[in-house]
Amino acid sequence: MKITEKGISRRGILRAGAAGSIALAAPMHFIRNAWAQKAIGNFPARTEGSTVKFGFIVPQTGAYADEGADELRAYQLAVKHLNEGGGMLETIKPLSLKGNGVLGKKIEYVSGDTQTNPDAARQAAQRAIERDGVIMFSGGSSSAVAVAQQYLAQEKGVIFMDALTHSNDTTGKDRRRYGFRHFFNAYMSGIALGPIIAERYGKDRRAYHLTADYTWGHTQYESIKEATEKQGWTTVNNIMTPLGATDFSQFLTAAINSDADVLILNHYGKDMINSLTQAVQFGMRDMQKNGKQIEVVVPLYSELMAQGAGDNIEGVLGTANFNEKLDDPGSQVFIKAFMEEHGRPPSQAAHTAYVQTLLYANAVEQSGTFYPPEVIKALEGLEVDGIGPGTALYRAEDHQCFHDILVVEGKAPSARQDEYDLLEIVKHVPREEVTYPEDLPAFGGPEADLGPYEPTA
Repeated sequence: MKITEKGISRRGILRAGAAGSIALAAPMHFIRNAWAQKAIGNFPARTEGSTVKFGFIVPQTGAYADEGADELRAYQLAVKHLNEGGGMLETIKPLSLKGNGVLGKKIEYVSGDTQTNPDAARQAAQRAIERDGVIMFSGGSSSAVAVAQQYLAQEKGVIFMDALTHSNDTTGKDRRRYGFRHFFNAYMSGIALGPIIAERYGKDRRAYHLTADYTWGHTQYESIKEATEKQGWTTVNNIMTPLGATDFSQFLTAAINSDADVLILNHYGKDMINSLTQAVQFGMRDMQKNGKQIEVVVPLYSELMAQGAGDNIEGVLGTANFNEKLDDPGSQVFIKAFMEEHGRPPSQAAHTAYVQTLLYANAVEQSGTFYPPEVIKALEGLEVDGIGPGTALYRAEDHQCFHDILVVEGKAPSARQDEYDLLEIVKHVPREEVTYPEDLPAFGGPEADLGPYEPTA
């Protein structure tokens, strides 16, 4: 365990040495290496009053706006729980937070619109840092956006807690010391999904891919291609499609005219809703090729996508980070609080946004300071329970969080208990099965580097 029952890191005690006894005499918090702290980002200038600000930069417009709206709902709930108690503050272990803010300071927040566009996201985050003085920021829903924000975080010395980002590059070749990802990635999706779709559909299959043309789609395609070819599948072709496209007819026509008998949609958000709906409208799921029924696979699924695609999701397999039917204590307390606040169950985008906010705040409280290098060191190697099923680990070498993930399947209308009961959990995949070495070629190899704890101007 990384933190003792009193919230003090053993590593911090050893590092502080003889000065530890002086720090322990402070009235409220154990401040590690306080004598060495210097101005980084918005520390200490924006942490000296009675409040501090977080920044939540989410897609309020664009292809991933539905996910962004749910992220913002979760961020608002996280701030409420930090200031007033409740939610996962009842389940997180180890916990340093007390439900009275962070280090006794009330949390305020500002928000911005990424427009599902990296340049717009960077500009919105920069405004939050420079104009509004946020001490940390979070957001995502496009990996290109998350990567752009993560590089900005490293430049500015303000920690970025990535929300929904699934590209391998986020914690691979584009990993940054000032960025942390709780969400799983495309490589994990391939590990979890490959054996199940081979068991379900057979090992002699021919796959045609449609792929969103940016960092997430590229790594998702490579990951699911590798996973399916290990199962004996053949990759017939891959077409890159523009993010935010509404008409997929020409791409689907090419797939129909091929000899492929599986359509893999490396799409997310409204892109997946549109491509899957149009594939059904084209009659692809009623066609046969090579004596087999054409099947459709969506490697990365979400509740919001399932709602948008409606009955077209029936029998479609994919992976997910969260589901509103999970029964572990952390998931249950979050689902209950979210339902009471917003009148609907949370999506996986909401879950990861909420968790990231609390993990950052807990690391600050544990460290006894907002000084970014100390907060980063508190997160690196952290093992935590009570934020979802199983124990989660923030790996120090690449800042990827490892935890259990899900393989899910779209439910038939007749099997649904309510309007939100859309995805059935097919397999609960334990963390150990999706853990991989941090220096794999798909993640930048041995040369991938997080960068310094103290950014240089």
